[in-house]
Amino acid sequence: MMWNLQKARPLWIVDLQEEESDEHATGQLFNPPLAHSLSVSTCGNVFGCGAEDGKIRIFRVTGAKFEQEVLFKGHSLAVSQVFFLPEAYRLITGGNDGKVLLWDVSNEVGKLRSPVKSIHRRRARMPNTTKKADKMNTELTNEHVPILPKLTIEHGEKVNWISYAEIKSSRRVLVADQSSSISIYPIAEP
Repeated sequence: MMWNLQKARPLWIVDLQEEESDEHATGQLFNPPLAHSLSVSTCGNVFGCGAEDGKIRIFRVTGAKFEQEVLFKGHSLAVSQVFFLPEAYRLITGGNDGKVLLWDVSNEVGKLRSPVKSIHRRRARMPNTTKKADKMNTELTNEHVPILPKLTIEHGEKVNWISYAEIKSSRRVLVADQSSSISIYPIAEP
């Protein structure tokens, strides 16, 4: 949800469950993918969301609304953490599968449109012709090359927190799990 804090009400809403209902149209009920982590890119108008379904969603803020730009499967279990690096469109994610992944989505942001529709709180129901056009666009955009991680770190434990730091001119990922230690891993230069 994008909130207007002066009026204490949402301006724009995206329902991650709507995407799930499109994927599982078999009549079975599934839990919606809960959002576990959000991070804002240094450009300020792009943010990432890690969800229960192992997918990473990248959104762009445009005025008083936001739209999903990129959606990709990142982890085999829930994405517990998302963290944008200082370079625009590079992010690290940590998951319940014990992996820490480095992504570069600079080639995808702005080019792809996702099948998830943003839902404005006051918007009336869409006419059938628009729904058909959206369905056709959805089918076309799903035929893109899969996004692959630039770096995979096998941490081994469920990731509870990640961050980035430059230590002695070396780029590092800091990872916390359920132990009392913080793990530090090097990141290759861009």
